[in-house]
Amino acid sequence: QVQLVESGGGLVQAGGSLRLSCAASGLTFSLYDMGWFRQAPGKEREFVASINWSGTNTYSADSVKGRFTISRDNAKNTVYLQMNSLKPEDTAVYYCAAGSISDEARSYHYWGQGTQVTVSS
Repeated sequence: QVQLVESGGGLVQAGGSLRLSCAASGLTFSLYDMGWFRQAPGKEREFVASINWSGTNTYSADSVKGRFTISRDNAKNTVYLQMNSLKPEDTAVYYCAAGSISDEARSYHYWGQGTQVTVSS
């Protein structure tokens, strides 16, 4: 079955960096566009960044532009989210998803279980 497993979350001080990874199995990874979403307590899930199947096109939310970078390694079936200059408002559970490139969650068919990112001030 399809599995997306996120890792790399944790506690970091404001201004710090984290690199999230999402390892995929059970699907032909190189055929799927990938996305990262996040959900903070009491808030709806929101789009963070997406990347097309080949890695040639990326998109990111205005709130993370210039700070977060999405990338992928199809040989390793893994998508990454490099997060720099973290802010307390970036605190959330981060999810990776596989599907069709979009900023809408409904475009993605498969989801990971999420990894917690906490940014202290």
